[in-house]
Amino acid sequence: MADQSEQLRDAVAVAAAGNQALYIRGGDSKRDVCGRACAAPALEVGGHTGILDYEPDELVLSARAGTRISELQQALDEYNQVLPFEPPVYAGRATLGGTLACNLSGPARPWLGSIRDAVLGVQIINGQAQLLNFGGKVMKNVAGYDVSRLQAGALGTLGVITQVHLKVMPRPEATLTLAYEMPALRALDIMRTRAGQPKPVTGACWVGGRLYLRLSGAQSAVQHTARQWGGDPVAADIWEQLREQQHPFFTGDAPLWRLSIAPGAALAKGVSQCLDWGGAQRWMRGDLQGYTPPPGAHMSLFAGGDRNSEVRGELEPVQQQLQQRLKNAFDPQGILNPGRLYSWMT
Repeated sequence: MADQSEQLRDAVAVAAAGNQALYIRGGDSKRDVCGRACAAPALEVGGHTGILDYEPDELVLSARAGTRISELQQALDEYNQVLPFEPPVYAGRATLGGTLACNLSGPARPWLGSIRDAVLGVQIINGQAQLLNFGGKVMKNVAGYDVSRLQAGALGTLGVITQVHLKVMPRPEATLTLAYEMPALRALDIMRTRAGQPKPVTGACWVGGRLYLRLSGAQSAVQHTARQWGGDPVAADIWEQLREQQHPFFTGDAPLWRLSIAPGAALAKGVSQCLDWGGAQRWMRGDLQGYTPPPGAHMSLFAGGDRNSEVRGELEPVQQQLQQRLKNAFDPQGILNPGRLYSWMT
């Protein structure tokens, strides 16, 4: 365990005094994903590590931001518990703070929630080198909860995350993955139907011509549903491959786009796709600069492509104004990860 909060606060204070930008770096596993390129000198958070508190009976855990996700998983394994949002570990380099900053969640997200839903509270250092606490450490004490959630997906632009307090959950008694050969359009209809049924579904994706459904929960419920739904039981590797972007679909140099959309929305035509989250998250490969997402959908350039360009969709004027006001409130000089979220957010 290593508490570097004072050193981090001093570094931010020096940067603020000299109006020097900082790039917040933990395990350096996400520099080339999620956000735009940031060439500022690095503020190293990866050494700020350690589990501060873990109460298995209360299903809550607190850790410093530089703590590796793999270390959290090892601690939870001892009590047969898990992180409900299934974050990627990225070869052991992913950290808790970076995972929250990027708002990364795995295949169970529609059913068990995102990391944003699991956060009870955070501690951050703002752009004025103030150490601030929001929310709480237990589910009974979550004042300021929404401020904690602001850090999810902010890519470090609102503060240097130093501590995170989370909800955890028991590991399911049984898990089974079923596979079916079928085209994407049929899979989309089945995923939408299955997701609306009172069954123990915790994963639904289509990739490479196959639909995969994951059942997790009580042994009796999993077995009963599997008998009703049929399909071929297969190894659960597909979920790790999706979570870590290691499936063959993700290989190659073509730009990788992520589309958040209503599960029943029409499929894009003429593009390689992977459908996850029951169709609500769609990965697409290739040049999609001419593609216009339907109203209400959100598309971002997750990896590859030009990281100096805008990688997220254009905001409405009111939304952009709110984003800038938040940035000004937490980081008035714009020294934390400038331009990482949007080119105009500095």
